[in-house]
Amino acid sequence: MKIIDAHLHYSNISAFFSAARASGADYSPEGYLREREAAGIVAGICMGVTESTPRAFPDREAGAFMTADLAAPLPPGMSVCLGINPHRLDDEAIARLKRKAAEDPAVRGFKIYAGYYHVHAHDRAYHPVYRLAAELGLAVAIHTGDTYSESALLEYSHPLSADRLAVAFRDVNFLLCHMGDPWIMDACEVAYKNRNVYLDTSGLIAGDDAQVKAVEGRPRVMAHYAQGLEYLNDYKKALFATDWPIAPMRAYVDFSKKIIPESAWNDVFFRNAARLYGLAVEE
Repeated sequence: MKIIDAHLHYSNISAFFSAARASGADYSPEGYLREREAAGIVAGICMGVTESTPRAFPDREAGAFMTADLAAPLPPGMSVCLGINPHRLDDEAIARLKRKAAEDPAVRGFKIYAGYYHVHAHDRAYHPVYRLAAELGLAVAIHTGDTYSESALLEYSHPLSADRLAVAFRDVNFLLCHMGDPWIMDACEVAYKNRNVYLDTSGLIAGDDAQVKAVEGRPRVMAHYAQGLEYLNDYKKALFATDWPIAPMRAYVDFSKKIIPESAWNDVFFRNAARLYGLAVEE
């Protein structure tokens, strides 16, 4: 079975290097390719983010749109959702964003860092981005749920905020990252209600192989993840993702197989991401 990783990181961010040390990942181009091959992953979507100074993320001074800057060029099979800094958006920035998204085939969507930036995803500051997504046929991924930074604010990352977006921008497909964890049932309800809302399974576990296995041994925690997906009752709206380097790819694949029924594996692990992001990848 081929796999697409619908949410990973490939940026020179200090927190990602710290996460890699905790997970045992080799956070480098060579390390990425080795892990990907070992896990059976053939393509991935990187969530773009940059820092103007080390340890500054969420960085108000970063560019209006952020890409992946760990190394250039991007590895084969890697696409990117351009991260959006709501504090730098103006008409000129939107024009540059449109040129970048239209001209770079690696760009498959935009990423909203709700919670990290203290701006609601439905704030009017983001509306030009959503209109551009509709015009270009690109998806919009939104951080939802717990955050990696204590400076983030959870009131901005609750998945219910995406309901207003889904209604206002019916011609845009929104992806709720991390299934809104710990508000998984809320995220799954938003996806259940709205035809243009999807979920990814990234970031449910952070740590090394042993930590992933430890979570697999906690039935109530595993049920917490599986219950939401069963309530959603549509595995064509869930996308497998690792949040690498926060967790090891191969261990995360094994963990995900335990909360997703085998009958849905081809959809969740491959087809849904290929369809949502318009990837030209053979199954």
